[in-house]
Amino acid sequence: MSWMASARHGVREAPAGLALLQELLNTRAPMAYGGDLLLSADDAQRWLTEALATWSRVSGLPSPTLLISSTDLRAMRRLRNTFENVILTAGKPELNGALPPADVPVSLVPDSDGWVRMVPTGRGVRWLASALWAEALLAQQAGVWPRLKLCHNAECRAAFFDTSRNNSGVWHDVSTCGNTANLRAFRERKRLMGGSGGVPQL
Repeated sequence: MSWMASARHGVREAPAGLALLQELLNTRAPMAYGGDLLLSADDAQRWLTEALATWSRVSGLPSPTLLISSTDLRAMRRLRNTFENVILTAGKPELNGALPPADVPVSLVPDSDGWVRMVPTGRGVRWLASALWAEALLAQQAGVWPRLKLCHNAECRAAFFDTSRNNSGVWHDVSTCGNTANLRAFRERKRLMGGSGGVPQL
């Protein structure tokens, strides 16, 4: 089992169950990494079945069998957009009012040692939403939530887990998106300087 969507981007995977949220974000079709995995019910079903099996293995929780319909596809794409907006507006309180409230249930279940676990509940895409919001909350409590980011290349937007010491990463891959952006910025500076590389020509 693997995280199919994130693997095709070659990104570092988020730890534990947070990788399920990263997976959903990486179902989008940026640049040359393949098609949108939520475009058709068949593709979405293959992705979701494998993702939930992997999530179950890393979280130690059972996952339901979710069968995807065209209505579910739309709901899953809306869920993906919501989490993209949550990450993009992080640290920008002036934009937080644009986010819809997350109305999803979870169950709190004690295990045999008395530790309380947060268990997703609901049916269909509501169960998936419950699992994703639960993982977001757990990541926030663990202090790793700010490290789940979207690549600053607007044509890419791959979700990656930033492992830099000061959490300063902005590209999912410096050698591709980072170098492309730096080259574009260099050419723009050169154009503004009249192509001379020195003082602007008057």
